[in-house]
Amino acid sequence: MKIFLTERQEKIIDIVKKHGPITGEHIAKKLNLTRATLRPDLSILTRSGILEARPRVGYSYNGNSSLIKLANQLHKIRVRDFKSLPVVVGENTTVYNAAVKMFTEDVGTLFVVDQKGNLQGVISRKDLLKTTLGNNKDVQQLPVNVIMTRMPNIITTTNDETVYLAAKKIVDHEVDALPVVRTFIDSQGVEHFEVVGRVTKTNLAKILVELGEGK
Repeated sequence: MKIFLTERQEKIIDIVKKHGPITGEHIAKKLNLTRATLRPDLSILTRSGILEARPRVGYSYNGNSSLIKLANQLHKIRVRDFKSLPVVVGENTTVYNAAVKMFTEDVGTLFVVDQKGNLQGVISRKDLLKTTLGNNKDVQQLPVNVIMTRMPNIITTTNDETVYLAAKKIVDHEVDALPVVRTFIDSQGVEHFEVVGRVTKTNLAKILVELGEGK
């Protein structure tokens, strides 16, 4: 289902509001188009609940555009509006201390940063489990930079990105959280990613609850 209405779909809704119930053929004539050309648009509008199609009667405006309204809201809310504080560890933090940090902070992902707060890696629960279970290495000595995921394999988001795009990244890449970063280029032309927040599945769930409560 499309999220935003096209200009033609807006025109179709306006026609149905003024002249409905109205057949697809009559809508097509008013737009100087063929019925076949309008078929995908009418299908989208009926499946989204905006229009209601009745046999031998035609299309009527339903006004039930809640899905479209919800989608539009998700495209308006920015990451800066709902991000959490990042939970970070240094590159030389031991795996043991990282596990303790994850437990005490009650998070599923830790971001590894350098002394300037720039993103160097990401550690998940799965990374820690793989290392601590059945591993002969001393986790109280092993630094996290040995097991962390590094760039360019880290999926990030920014303050200006929409909640929809951030959520889509989490779903598409099957991760629990995204680091919110501010990118900049240093004097030597090297790109850096300063960690300024995090977006988690919990953040996204809270957004849906608030939208459901009309907040």
